[in-house]
Amino acid sequence: MRTALIVQHVPFEGPGRIEPWLAEHGYRVHTARLYAGDRLPAPGTADMVVIMGGPMSVHDTAELPWLEAEISFVRSSLERGTRLFGICLGAQVIAAAAGARVYRNTRPEIGWFPIDSAPTPAGADVLQLPRRTEVFHWHGETFDLPDGAVLLASSEATPHQAFQLDRSALALQFHVETTPGLVEGLVEHCAAEIVPGTSVQSAAELSARLPERCAALEPLLESALMFLHEAPGEATSR
Repeated sequence: MRTALIVQHVPFEGPGRIEPWLAEHGYRVHTARLYAGDRLPAPGTADMVVIMGGPMSVHDTAELPWLEAEISFVRSSLERGTRLFGICLGAQVIAAAAGARVYRNTRPEIGWFPIDSAPTPAGADVLQLPRRTEVFHWHGETFDLPDGAVLLASSEATPHQAFQLDRSALALQFHVETTPGLVEGLVEHCAAEIVPGTSVQSAAELSARLPERCAALEPLLESALMFLHEAPGEATSR
């Protein structure tokens, strides 16, 4: 049986629709709740590592020492070719682990906004995203592309929305895992970040038509997870 590790940074940004997908596809799922003091296993002990979001920055290592250990773990996982799926903060962790700069975006992006797929090399084995699709955003930082990364998507506020490294790592600034409960949790716990702006929606806008909007994300999540599931990967140590 394949194994999956979910790395969680705060209680209110859980795996959402990812965990049932993994279970349905034959993964034994373990969760490392770093905020609760859980330790990460040795690199190479999971077939897939899913790194969730969180309100902190990858630079908050003084206040959150486990961030440094997490970045080191992801760096080792990249070197081993472990399948990695990073969402929001998780994408920034992958970028940092790959040596790219993570920094404050020109403006925060919070709400339901479209992304546009980026042109990719002809015949390249990369994740195919819809030309334009609405997704859920909640981030104030962004990143440069790591060396060798393929840009997959952009938005008006954030040129680097998603990238792929080799065949085994996907990093998405936006949330494809989200459920109505996860959106409501962010609105509750991160309300101070909802400051009116060009790319920040109101709490009412964030919470509008949630069942319909979250359901529309399922094909995108399915394609991303299946892309990683079918990728050649290292044999894990048991």
